[in-house]
Amino acid sequence: MRTACPYCGVGCGVSAVPDGRRLKITGDPAHPANLGRLCSKGSALGSTVGLEDRLLHPAIGGRKTSWNDAISRIAGRFSETIARHGPDSVAFYVSGQLLTEDYYAANKLMKGFIGSGNIDTNSRLCMASAVVAHKLAFGADLVPGCYEDLDLADLVIFSGHNAAWTHPVLFRRMEAARARGQRHVVIDPRRTDTAEDADLHLALAPQTDVRLWNGLLADLIRRGAVDRAYVAAHVAGFAEVEAELAQADQSPAAVAADCGVAVADLERFFQMVAETPRTVSLFSMGANQSAQGVAKGSAILNVHLATGRIGRPGACPFSITGQPNAMGGRETGGMATTLAGHMDFDPVSRARLGRFWSAPRVAAGPGLKAVDMFDAVADGRIRAIWIMATNPVVSLPDSARVRAALEACPFVVVSDCMADTDTAAFAHIKLPALAWGEKDGTVTNSERGITRQRRLFEPPGEARADWRIVADVATAMGFGDAFGWRGSAQVFREWARLSAYENTDRMLNLGPLAGVTPEAYDALEPIQWPVTAAGGTARLFTDGRYQTPDGRARMIPVAARGPAEATSAGYPMSLNTGRVRDHWHTMTRTGLAPELCRHAPEPYVEMHPADAIALGVGEGALARVVTAQGEAIAIARLTDRQRPGSVFMPMHWTEAFAPSGRANPLVAPSVDPRSGQPEFKHTPARVRAYRETWRGFFLAREAWRAPAGLDLVWRRIPHAACQLHEFAGRGDAPERAALHKALTAKVPGDALRFEDPAAGVLREAWLEGERLGRVIFFTTSGALPPRDWLAELFAADLLTAADRMALLIGRQPGHAVETGPTVCACRGVRAARIETAIAEGCDSLDAVGEATGAGANCGSCRPEIARMLAAARGATRHAA
Repeated sequence: MRTACPYCGVGCGVSAVPDGRRLKITGDPAHPANLGRLCSKGSALGSTVGLEDRLLHPAIGGRKTSWNDAISRIAGRFSETIARHGPDSVAFYVSGQLLTEDYYAANKLMKGFIGSGNIDTNSRLCMASAVVAHKLAFGADLVPGCYEDLDLADLVIFSGHNAAWTHPVLFRRMEAARARGQRHVVIDPRRTDTAEDADLHLALAPQTDVRLWNGLLADLIRRGAVDRAYVAAHVAGFAEVEAELAQADQSPAAVAADCGVAVADLERFFQMVAETPRTVSLFSMGANQSAQGVAKGSAILNVHLATGRIGRPGACPFSITGQPNAMGGRETGGMATTLAGHMDFDPVSRARLGRFWSAPRVAAGPGLKAVDMFDAVADGRIRAIWIMATNPVVSLPDSARVRAALEACPFVVVSDCMADTDTAAFAHIKLPALAWGEKDGTVTNSERGITRQRRLFEPPGEARADWRIVADVATAMGFGDAFGWRGSAQVFREWARLSAYENTDRMLNLGPLAGVTPEAYDALEPIQWPVTAAGGTARLFTDGRYQTPDGRARMIPVAARGPAEATSAGYPMSLNTGRVRDHWHTMTRTGLAPELCRHAPEPYVEMHPADAIALGVGEGALARVVTAQGEAIAIARLTDRQRPGSVFMPMHWTEAFAPSGRANPLVAPSVDPRSGQPEFKHTPARVRAYRETWRGFFLAREAWRAPAGLDLVWRRIPHAACQLHEFAGRGDAPERAALHKALTAKVPGDALRFEDPAAGVLREAWLEGERLGRVIFFTTSGALPPRDWLAELFAADLLTAADRMALLIGRQPGHAVETGPTVCACRGVRAARIETAIAEGCDSLDAVGEATGAGANCGSCRPEIARMLAAARGATRHAA
């Protein structure tokens, strides 16, 4: 079965062969986005489709109920709240994990029939600034480029985009283009895997992107590299931008000083751009997630409009989306600031939408954006909220406030496929939604490509499609005539008809698909909008016409300014948050795949060695990161790839995996004033050593959470046959005794035990018949043994005598234990194995791949292997 991957905005095609509830996963070689390649996450999809931890039945107050009772309760409470407090007293918070059909249904109910703009999406956290920049420049949220441009470009600029980790399949395409001479420039405070092998890395100071891009445009003007003919024919606002640039010293020396980069590097960057007509600028979260994200996007678009590098093969500004259907949500009006079909809240568009839907009360204006929405929940303006397929208690900034808001909210509905997310804990009603592999509909990727996501399994339990759940609630609220769809194909056809309805000037148009039959819908091949009678459209603006009243693009003057919150003596460092390579959002899916938990197994804080020395923080020790919003404790990773004065934390971990390691409770709720997108890339912070007095770990077949009342730092790391729980504390023997009591409660049988009270050492192992049941190791001094051999024993049906004897040692005597991080998640290859292959003569990426399998699948580990090769060559030269 051909379907689409549910992770990032690349929108890869997947070939899946079901076998019961299991899947064989490969890339779809016929899909234009990935041509058969998959990243580590896509390759591991088969490990995430089990029914463990699934929400399979509706629940009210934590107790199983019927769909009729749940729907009736939701419709009644929403209708009552609207009647008492008005339509703006309710809200939907939705997700880029929804299919386009789901998004369309939710938007139609809220904006067309409830009559409020209060539906927003977690795409607000990743794409909202790009949306506003597109609308300002092009007249609508239009991404002009396509993936073929990444093959054809002679220069690719990655602006706040670690493509090697976040979009590895696209990065492999560009890696192939480098073989013919394509050059890469990376603009990022961190030396990421994308930056590691780039032709030029500009490690700019936090929040100086606008200064850099303005300086570039000023330099292009000085060099005469502006396409004056294109500007005269197709662009407005150039003179105003030029006047804004004149307000500051745009000399290379001044720009370099403000951005914290070397003048020579900056001048090289300017020259590379000036001499390369085929330039693609990829911008993503590093640019968007900022209180000045719109300004950053506009500054990038200004450069391309001034040089005419848009609408041409190999030349475009390209906003790369984070989620699989962020684009589909933007198309159908899933954001609070737009209506469906790229329409705004002007009277003509509202009337048009009202006629098409026969809607009684189309929303009069935009609703509340994500951060404002949860502020309104907190202060009581919103009294009922429905959260669909997302986990805002983890993903929003200053997330402790989100927790408090939902805890106080009179009525919270959560529809999700997972039973126990951090957000679901606050739900009065939980609704079981379909997961990937069960859903049936469409998604739109970063190049405007629509792909079918097809059902592989029958719906489990009582789970339903999100669009159907919305339609059921709408019907119970009295709107059934407008929501009587019998299948996703009907929803899609209605959406396609709307996109073409009275459409004389909007580029978003799926008109030729409006009459698609159920059979044709099932067989729909990937296609890019706008859809014409001749098929899809690869590039926009090829004729120089834009979706503005006069057909001209707009250059927008933007001024460079400092961060929304400055560092201080109390918070002298800049905290930057983001993703790791093998995890996705809040781990509700990737946390089910043990192979994806090996490369970055637990929360960490990355910092420069010079900062760490001054703060007394050691490599691998626990560090406390504190901001004005909260604090977190994570493993310290010391690296010169991190800019001095800045620290980085990944955002994925939750209460179920590492309650002390959650990053977003630390993030300040500063937002871009126009887009409402939060500032995730700069929060003033301080770091200190945690200074634990004891450490330990616990292995068991089941997941476990520390009970309330124990002051512990703990993390859970899934393995193939067990769950590893790491612990640390700053208490004394009573604290360890309390934890031991909690770990061993109701455990049958006797334990193998070793204890040395003087050294603070305790080691225990329980057997369940001939199998290993659980293991506990504590110490107040000295090292703990590697966990890997013990974790592997849980997969054995029968322990040998030698295994039993070695249990309390933690490793087999006389046997080498392969430890260290997993570099290649696809093939499970550890760093030690790669280092051995290099030492034995493998001197290239291909040679390492042939010897070990590492880097031979998705390639997202290839930059890391390249670093290992370079380090080995450097060591050889040094020895010589």
